[in-house]
Amino acid sequence: MVRTAEQLWEPIARGQLSKRGVTSGTGFGTNEGLRVSGKIFAMLVRGELVVKLPRDRVDELVDAGVARRFDAGKGRPMKEWASVPASASRRWRGLVEEARTIVG
Repeated sequence: MVRTAEQLWEPIARGQLSKRGVTSGTGFGTNEGLRVSGKIFAMLVRGELVVKLPRDRVDELVDAGVARRFDAGKGRPMKEWASVPASASRRWRGLVEEARTIVG
């Protein structure tokens, strides 16, 4: 059975929320997101995982075809945010952990 992005996200978010300093709330706009020390590090947007990573790491993921640069709807891709589709969900947990470590 195919799981929705929300079903994939929920156990990842729950696991992160058990870590010190991680809180839930909105990411950009009303998107469900995770914060560490008040800073957004991961969120679910339009059925894709969006994570904050260093620009060179985002470049790596984009070059590998795993992600694309996130556009918050302003017509301008953000250099330090990667959008990862559900088709690459096997990478989601590790990318969320990586983003939390970097942002935190």
